[in-house]
Amino acid sequence: MKAAVLYEANQPLVLEDIELDPPKAGEVHVKIGAAGICRSDLHVMKGEANHLLPAVLGHEGSGTVLDVGPGVSRVRPGDRVILSFVPYCGHCHFCLTGRANLCDLHGATPGTLFDKTTRLHKGAQRIHHYGKVACFAQEAVVPETGCIPVAKDFPLPQAALIGCCVTTGVGAAMFNAKITPGSTVAVVGCGGVGLNVVQGARLLNAGKVIAVDINEGKLEFAMGFGATHTVNPTLRDPVAAIKELTGGLGADYTFEVFGSSETLLTAYNAARKGGTVVVVGLAPVGDNAAIDPVALVRQEKTLKGCYYGSSRPALDMPVMVQLYQAGKLDIDGLITRTYRLDQINQAYRDIDGGEAGRGVITQF
Repeated sequence: MKAAVLYEANQPLVLEDIELDPPKAGEVHVKIGAAGICRSDLHVMKGEANHLLPAVLGHEGSGTVLDVGPGVSRVRPGDRVILSFVPYCGHCHFCLTGRANLCDLHGATPGTLFDKTTRLHKGAQRIHHYGKVACFAQEAVVPETGCIPVAKDFPLPQAALIGCCVTTGVGAAMFNAKITPGSTVAVVGCGGVGLNVVQGARLLNAGKVIAVDINEGKLEFAMGFGATHTVNPTLRDPVAAIKELTGGLGADYTFEVFGSSETLLTAYNAARKGGTVVVVGLAPVGDNAAIDPVALVRQEKTLKGCYYGSSRPALDMPVMVQLYQAGKLDIDGLITRTYRLDQINQAYRDIDGGEAGRGVITQF
C-alpha cells in the first residue's frame, strides 16, 4: 500500500509502497477514508516531539473496516469508524476509573500496537505507528478500542476531525473546564483545536469568548465559530486586552491551545483570581514555563492539563456526532482545504504557514 513515511526529522515525508501485516487478536484492518492535517504531527516532523522513527504519522482519521482479527466484536467489515489515537486497554487503573484517555498500556507502548510490535514494514525494516493510528496511508491496522462506529452514510472527513480536533477542543471546554453559562473565556491559539474550544464555549453559553492569535485571518475565522472578541498579541498586550474586556478581572477560563511556554504564560496571566487555566497545546520538548508559585497560591488559580479533551472516546465521540447532526457543532466549516495523499508535504507547508481552518486528505 502507499504510505507517507517519516525517516528523519526536518526532512520531507516519503511517499512509497510499504507492507501492512494482517490484524492480530483484538485488532482491526481499516481502509483510510480521510486524514486530518494536525500540528501534532508537525511537532514530530520538526523534531519538537520525540517519536520512534521511521514512522507513518497521522492520528486524526476515519475509514471503513476491511477485516478484523480474532476476538473483535465491536465492529465488523463494512462499518465506518472514527479512529481514536488513544485506544485503551480497559484494565489499568485509569481505564477502570473512567479516564481511558490516560490509559497506562497505551502510554507504555509508543510507536507500536498494544503487543509492542508493529504491522508496518518495508521488507525487513519495521516502521512505527503514530498514535496506533498511522493514517497517512491507504490502510491501517489499529486496536479495536481505537474504532468508534458511525453510520454508514456519515461523512468521513467530518468523522476524521471528530477523531482529534473536535473532541479535543470541545472536550476541553465541556469535560475538563466545564464552562458555566455567562462566564468569560479566552482561547490562546486559534488553529483547528482552538476553534473547537471556541465553539465549545459557545455551545456552553459563555458570555464572552475572546480569541487570541497573531494571525488576523485565524481571528476573523474564529468569529464564525462563536468568538465575540479578538486580540492580536502583535498589536497590543494580550493580557491587558483580555483584562480590559473583562472589567479588569481577567477571564474566568483561559485555554492555551498553541503549545509554547510563551502562550501558556499568556493564558495563565490572563486568568482572573480564582480562574481556571486549561493547557491543551503540546509545547516542544524542553520548552518550560516559569509559573510564580506565590502568585498561584495567593490568587487561587487552577492550572490544569487537558489531554484529548479529557474525553472518553468510546462514549464522548458519539456525543460529538450527535451535536454535529443536530446542527450545534460546525464541522463542515472547519474544512478549508482538501488534499491527495501525495500532496502531504504541501499540506504541512500550508499549516506551518498559518492557513486558517483544517486541511484534510481525502484521496489516497
